[in-house]
Amino acid sequence: MSEEIPEKEKSTGAQNLIYAIVGIFIIGFVLVWTSKEDTSKGKDNGEAATMRNYVAMQEMATHKCTKIVSEKTGEQVYFPTETKTDKETYVTLIWAGENAQKGGFKTASCTLNGQLGGISNLVIDGKEIIKK
Repeated sequence: MSEEIPEKEKSTGAQNLIYAIVGIFIIGFVLVWTSKEDTSKGKDNGEAATMRNYVAMQEMATHKCTKIVSEKTGEQVYFPTETKTDKETYVTLIWAGENAQKGGFKTASCTLNGQLGGISNLVIDGKEIIKK
């Protein structure tokens, strides 16, 4: 008596080939799907880094410019009336003086350049005090 494999358990070479091809497709889809997730995470990290850079420049400009405008004018300045920026390289804060009729300043403009790491331009009442 010879033992024969039942017909249900026999698999032909063609069936094995089909299973292998399906398996390769599944693995391919999984790899593509996970690689797309990785690139989107990298994009978010880039945007987050840009936002952190902008916030750091804004904080530095507020701190340094407020201090130097107060020193040069003798008046305490708090909140700028206008802010100009390209969100990557510079922040310009502009103040309108409150005591212009009593001998105070009319306008003050202070530009912080992120690449220089400090104030690049300070103009008070049209007179350039710092120019880098």
